Parts: sequence; C-alpha cells; structure tokens
Amino acid sequence: MLGVLLARAGVRVMLLEKHADFLRDFRGDTIHPSTMQVLHELGWLEEFLQLPHTPVRKLSGQFGDQTVMVADFSHLPVAAPFVAMMPQWDFLNFLARKGSAYPSFTLRMRAQARELIVENERVVGVRADGPDGPFDIRAGLIVAADGRTSVLRDASALPNEDLGAPMDVLWFRLPRHASDTDETQGRFDAGRISIMLNRGDYWQCAFVIPKGNNDRVRAAGLEAFRTSVASVLPFEAERANAIASFDDVKLLTVQVNRLKTWWRSGFLCIGDAAHAMSPVGGVGVNLAVQDAVAAANLLAKPLRSNTLTDADLQAVQQRREWPTSMTQRLQLVMQDNIIAPALTATGELKPPAMLRLVGAVPWLARFPARIIGLGVRPEHISPAMLPQN
Repeated sequence: MLGVLLARAGVRVMLLEKHADFLRDFRGDTIHPSTMQVLHELGWLEEFLQLPHTPVRKLSGQFGDQTVMVADFSHLPVAAPFVAMMPQWDFLNFLARKGSAYPSFTLRMRAQARELIVENERVVGVRADGPDGPFDIRAGLIVAADGRTSVLRDASALPNEDLGAPMDVLWFRLPRHASDTDETQGRFDAGRISIMLNRGDYWQCAFVIPKGNNDRVRAAGLEAFRTSVASVLPFEAERANAIASFDDVKLLTVQVNRLKTWWRSGFLCIGDAAHAMSPVGGVGVNLAVQDAVAAANLLAKPLRSNTLTDADLQAVQQRREWPTSMTQRLQLVMQDNIIAPALTATGELKPPAMLRLVGAVPWLARFPARIIGLGVRPEHISPAMLPQN
C-alpha cells in the first residue's frame, strides 16, 4: 500500500517480495472498513469489491452454549460498513495491479532483502538475493514492511518491547460442504478456542492453544488433536479426520510487541515490523495499512524533493504510535479477560460480563465495531497525495 501510494504521488519506488507470488496460506483474511474507506477515497472500492469476498456485518461469539453479540459494523459511517473476508493474496494482487499503472512503481518478485547498507550512520540501501544472484539497491529511504520476523528490523538494531501473549495458534484446513453456514465461526469452550473462516470450498481453522504448548499438543498425538478439534466443530466430528498429519497443521507464534523507536536515518519500520499485533480482532493488516497511509501522507513531498530528514521519519512514528499503543492495550485487556481465562477454565464457560452487557443492550455493539472496524484515529488520503504531473 505504501509503495502504491508513493508511486501514485510521483515517488520512484522499488518493492521487494521474497516469494514468486503472494499465495501464502494462513495469513490475515479480514479487510476492515477502515481499509476499504481508504480504497473508497482512492476511487478503487467498487473494483475491489468485485473480487470474491464474504461481507461480515456482525460478529458474535459462542461461549459454551451461549452466543453473544460482539460487534455490529452495519452502523459505521463509511462506504463499506462491514468486514470483507477475502484471502490476503487477492488483496495483495489487487494492490500490485494498481501499482503497475504507475511508471515509478517497480515490483521485484523472488527478491529478498537480507542486510542494510549503512554509511556514516545512515541507512542508504539494502543487499538482497534474487533469482540471478545477490544485488544491491540504494535509495533515499528504506522501509521495512517484512512482518513480525522482520530481517531488516533486526539488522537495524532498534530496541523492541515485548508486551506478552498468553496463546499461540494452530492453523489447518477442513472441508466445507454446501450445506454449511457462510458465517465466520468463533467458539470459546473451557480450555479450547477455535475460529473458522469461510474460504469457499474449505474452512480455514484456527485452534488457539496456551503459549508454548505446541510441542505438548504434537506429543499427545494426532488422534488426540483431532478429538480436541472435533469437540468444537459446528458440524459432524468426523470432518476432523481431514487433518491427515501434523504436516497439515501450521504454528503461528503469537507476539505482541512494539519498537521503542520505529526509525533511524534513512530507515523506517511500519506494520508488524514496527508493532506485532495480537490476532484479537484481526486488526493487524488494517493497522499496517493505516501506517502506510500516514507514512505516504507525511513522506511523499520530502521524498519527491529529496529533502527527507530524520524529523520526517519521527513524524510518522508520532502520528501512529498512539493509535497503535491504544489498540495493543485493548488487545491485552481482551487477552487477559477473555482469552487466558478460557484457555485455563476447567468448568462450564460463560461469556465475560462485558460481553453479556453488549449482548443485553444491542446498540452497545456499535462501540466495539468502531474500535475493530475503524480503529483509533483512522487515516485518510491527504490532498497532498494527489497524483503529480
């Protein structure tokens, strides 16, 4: 998103993607109203919504035998008042196509940045590996948007603060039948939490486990894992047998952290490279997009004029640090008051008091919808980001 916006504003951009395509399974699939509002401001929303997606206008959760409303997006004052469930690779391909319309945008696939080039305490480029061997790129600004395991962030030696998470997530697929519901499934039982995302002909499933329990789950054996999965399925238990081996089960190590400083001279981190988010609320992708919009708004002009200073990079962090920290604080509250108690519960599980109140007073569901759907201080495309002649 940042590369497309800067190229749209007339800045020369080279984007490196280490894979040959964007087809990665088990990535975030929620495109929130805040992101679609940015697409609307760019005039791209109608085209975007032509891609296959499932609109989610309300979120609910099942705690034991009780189902409670969590969020109602339908009242949000935006062009698309819902969450679009869409494979992330479709979103990334959409942005890549938009970027290709600008002559100053270059996307290099199978190109992995591995090291920063530093001269006189300033980052001036990256060393990368490509299909034809290693190569260097020099630029006025290097942006690390390479996720929670960011190679470039680690190379920058910027200090990182770990905020903690009580869980990890095991991802796998189960077949989906035509008679199944279309709705995203979320279920909380004593010692077990599961999420199921509709992917058309299959369900992408998340099975939440206590932090660090992956080896214990695998040591207990495949049949025990299938039995645990079957106990939370909204359909016949036998479908869990589609998990043929633990090779079908991928581990997401959940992190919640934030860089104390997101930048150094010539270098900036955004998205999960700057602040790994909890999967609570599915907001990570959308926080990253908000970072990209803010960075484009603030940096396009100095990049075009080759006048970028450290103060410009600091301004990006100042703009985005408070919304990020507030979102992470809310995620930590949810982790401590909903996730952790569910994972450690041994008896009948009931909805937390805050969710029972939302369920009892339906209009209260608009407040979590705003936090999840729009976030804290959503970003908008600045008039300064209009295409340059």
